Amino acid sequence: MCLTGLGIALFPGIVPAADGDPVAGKGKTAMCAGCHGIPGYKTAFPVTYSVPKLGGQHAAYMVKALQAYKNGDRSHPSMRAIAAGLSDQDMADVAAYYAATSTHSASK
Repeated sequence: MCLTGLGIALFPGIVPAADGDPVAGKGKTAMCAGCHGIPGYKTAFPVTYSVPKLGGQHAAYMVKALQAYKNGDRSHPSMRAIAAGLSDQDMADVAAYYAATSTHSASK
């Protein structure tokens, strides 16, 4: 079994990400920067939640997280609404952009 097939077997419902384009991803991050680009930001809805930095995160992890918000496996209402409007390619592009940036430049 190839690794892609193994990944699908271990994580059913997770669609392998298309190759992301970090240049295209940069143009799709305006919604992300409103929370994830503010150092030390915490949301107040629905509960107080420390918002993670995205810069330097692994692209595959970010895609899986966005897919989980989109399919309802993760429950944060704002992230579910944002992910619902993203295609698989959008997710891969945004993830590629943030994976290529450092944790110090996530807001740029």
